[in-house]
Amino acid sequence: MLPSWVQSPLIGSVAVVHRGGFNTSLPKCEGLRAASFISGKTLLRLLEKVKTPYLLIIRQAQEIQLGPYALERFVEVAETTKAGMVYADYDEQGAGDRDMGRQERPVNDYQRGSIRDDFDFGPVMLFSVSAIRKALKKYGPLPNVGSAGLYDLRLKISTDGPLFHIQEFLSTKMESDRRRSGEKLFDYVDPRNQSVQREMEKAATQHLQRIGAWLRPVFKKVPPAETAFPAEASVVIPVRNRKRTVAAAIESALSQKTDFSFNVIVVDNHSTDGTTLLLSRLAGKDARIIHLIPARFDLQIGGCWNEAVFSPSCGRYAVQLDSDDLYSGQDTLQKMVDLFRSGDYGMVIGSYTLVNERLKEVSPCLIDHREWTDANGRNNALRINGLGAPRAFQTELLRKIRFPNVSYGEDYAVALRLSREYRIGRIYENLYWCRRWAGNTDAALSIEKMNRNDAFKDRLRTLEILARQQLNRVKR
Repeated sequence: MLPSWVQSPLIGSVAVVHRGGFNTSLPKCEGLRAASFISGKTLLRLLEKVKTPYLLIIRQAQEIQLGPYALERFVEVAETTKAGMVYADYDEQGAGDRDMGRQERPVNDYQRGSIRDDFDFGPVMLFSVSAIRKALKKYGPLPNVGSAGLYDLRLKISTDGPLFHIQEFLSTKMESDRRRSGEKLFDYVDPRNQSVQREMEKAATQHLQRIGAWLRPVFKKVPPAETAFPAEASVVIPVRNRKRTVAAAIESALSQKTDFSFNVIVVDNHSTDGTTLLLSRLAGKDARIIHLIPARFDLQIGGCWNEAVFSPSCGRYAVQLDSDDLYSGQDTLQKMVDLFRSGDYGMVIGSYTLVNERLKEVSPCLIDHREWTDANGRNNALRINGLGAPRAFQTELLRKIRFPNVSYGEDYAVALRLSREYRIGRIYENLYWCRRWAGNTDAALSIEKMNRNDAFKDRLRTLEILARQQLNRVKR
C-alpha cells in the first residue's frame, strides 16, 4: 500500500524500483525492475519516464512518511533557489539501540568539500530535471552499472551550483539500522565493499578533475632535516583520563625491538582520574618515557600532538599510538621507520585491526585501505573519512605544518596537507590493535556531535580543494 502523499496533485507518477516480484494496479504507480536502484542505467531509465520539472527520489527501502505540505515546501524551495537538488532534515522512528520513539535528525549544509559518498541527505531528495539533463550533457553520462550512479549524479550537479539544504523536518523514516555510532564508523572501509569503493573513487576522481583539484602523482622531495634529533623515533601518546588503558599502551611501545633509539612521549592533558600519578611512576622507572604536562589548559588532541612534536625530546619520526590502543607486535616501529628509510616519504601509514577489550577481532576486522595507490591515493583521500593507523610523520615537516587544535580529524587534516605535496608510504599488513570499547570517544555519539564532526571534515576537504585548485592554477 502506497503512502497517502502519492495522491498529491504534485505527483505525476511513481516508479517503484525492484529486483523482481513486484506487481501493482495502484494509480500513478508502476514497477521498474532493475538490479541496482542507484546505478546510472536505472537513473537514466527513470529520467526517460519523467514528464515533470522535478524528480523526487526516495532511496531508502524503509517506510517513509512525508510531513504536512512537505511536497509543496520542497517544490517551493527548488523554484526559489534554482538549485539542482534540494534536501531536508528528517525525523527517525525507532532510532538508536532501543526503540526510542521519534527523534530529530538534522543534516549538514552541503559545501564544496562535501564529496564523501556517505553524505547524509536524508531519505528524500528532489532533483531539478533540467539541472540533471544539463549536467549530463555538459559532463558526460552516468556510469552504466554498479553503485555509483546517484553519487556521480549529485557530484555533476554540484559542479555548477550548491545543493540546497532545507532546515526543516519534512519527512519521517523508520530506522532499521540500530547500531551505535561507533559500530557504523567503519562501514566505508569494510573489505566486502571494495568493488563499490572503486566505483566511488572513479566518480570522485572525475569530479576533482572537472573542478581543477586533481593532483598528478608528482611529489616533492622531503627536505633534509635542519636540526639534529635526540632519537630516531618518538612514539606520541596524547592522553586524558585513561588510567585504565594507558599503561598497556606504553608497555606496547616500550616493547618494540629496533635497530635505532626511540622514546615515548606521553602528553598528559591534565588528567583527573589518577592517570598523572601513574605516568609519573612509570616515567621514574624508564628514562625512555617522557611525561609532558602542558602549561596550557585549552589543548585538544591536536594541540597535545604539537606539544610533543615541538618538544626537544621528539625524534626524527613521530609515530602515533592512542592511549587505549596497542601495537600488534614488537616490530611495528621498526617496519614504519624502515619504510621511511626506503623512500622519500612525508608520512607512513600502517593497517589496523578492530578488536574488543579482550583483543578479540570484531567486524570488519582488518582495515588496510587497499584503495590507496601512489597514482591516486591523495585524490581519493578527499572522498573517504580516514587514512588508517598507525600514522607516522617526518617531524621536520610537522613542525612547519602543525596539527589543528581539535580532538577530531586532526590527523586527517595533517594527512591531507602532507599528501598535497609529499608521497605517503603505506603498509598493508596489520601493525596495530584498535580497541573498541564503551569508553571510546566515538562509541555512541549524539547526532549533533556526529554532524559537527562530519561538517568539520567537510570543511577540511573544502580548504584542501581550494588549495589544490590554486596549486594547479599556479602550475599552469
